[in-house]
Amino acid sequence: MAMALKAVHVCDVPNLDQVPENAAVALCSTRFRAGVNDEKICECNIPKFLVVGHRGNGMNMLQSPDPRMKSIKENSILSFNEAAKFSIDFIEFDVQVTKDDYPVIYHDNFVLHEEKGVIVENRVTELALAEFLSYGPQKHPGSEGKPLYRKTKDGRFFEWKVEKDAPLCTLEEAFHDVDQSVGFNVELKFDDFIVYKEEELSRILKAILKVVFENAKGRQILFSSFQPDAARLIRKLQSTYPVYFLTNGGSEIYTDIRRNSLEEAIKLSLENGLQGIVSEVKAVFRNPGAVGRIKESKLSLMTYGQLNNVPEVAYMQHLMGVEGVIVDLVKEISESVSDLTHAKEGEEKSMYGEEDGKKEVKAKPQFSKDELSFLLKLIPELMIQA
Repeated sequence: MAMALKAVHVCDVPNLDQVPENAAVALCSTRFRAGVNDEKICECNIPKFLVVGHRGNGMNMLQSPDPRMKSIKENSILSFNEAAKFSIDFIEFDVQVTKDDYPVIYHDNFVLHEEKGVIVENRVTELALAEFLSYGPQKHPGSEGKPLYRKTKDGRFFEWKVEKDAPLCTLEEAFHDVDQSVGFNVELKFDDFIVYKEEELSRILKAILKVVFENAKGRQILFSSFQPDAARLIRKLQSTYPVYFLTNGGSEIYTDIRRNSLEEAIKLSLENGLQGIVSEVKAVFRNPGAVGRIKESKLSLMTYGQLNNVPEVAYMQHLMGVEGVIVDLVKEISESVSDLTHAKEGEEKSMYGEEDGKKEVKAKPQFSKDELSFLLKLIPELMIQA
């Protein structure tokens, strides 16, 4: 039987870093409006389905054949403001602290550049702010920064070339220069292979909190981290903004067992008063029962991962009770969400539009039994490919 879904199908997605341009299906959602920064109590009972821009308008995958994955420099003011043009709730970005205690926005643990034909790696946290900002495009006309490179998981190096390049930036600059309408999902970034002492974590987190409290000015903020003790400490150091624990749900195994399953993530969150969990999306589909346990624990649940760039996957998560998705294809997913939002609002008010009282509102997509069956088969197939 032919399916009527207006979205990407398994045969159309040979690789998850190349999602077809026409991947669009309206998703069930309404927008998140309420503030989250209550000084006295920090709860995160999100009533709506959130769309969060990953590293702004999407991460860069320099090895990808999909031009959208190398369109705008990730984690830049340019990327953040591009994402803010769409109907999204938050942008997500990675924050590290330089050796002179300036929070900067950068995903990788190391800055890579070329010297005399050799790729040199410098750890972000061992650089002073001025040196960090000397890499890549410069803000001042006539200035030239050192070209950046990136290393893939399989060890290949790529010069960091994108269609629209932009300078590196600090957390403070993001507060000043990014559209106030969009919230910040501040990921507290730490190296997986370093064992941090509590004093060091506390120093780093206090430097970040200083910038946040001095510059937030009513902007919606939430913190997240894969580092269990960083998540615990940021919750201990402040009660203004919600804290989420990031986990890949067991797709990789770490010596710290708190990182190895959704069950451990629930336990950590409850023991430390965290507000929610951000899980790799495949872990949720492998263990759908965990969604109910998370909800029963009064925790919020969002997901990240390349599967979230497939609209049907986001739609299924909404049906399962997931409260938000972090995505790279911001335009495609946000427009899909917005389409159904407007349809749902229209259905609640009237079955007719304003013109002549007879204009029919855009219909909410109706999935037949066969189509839902297809979706349930589609997602495991995509999980295998990821």
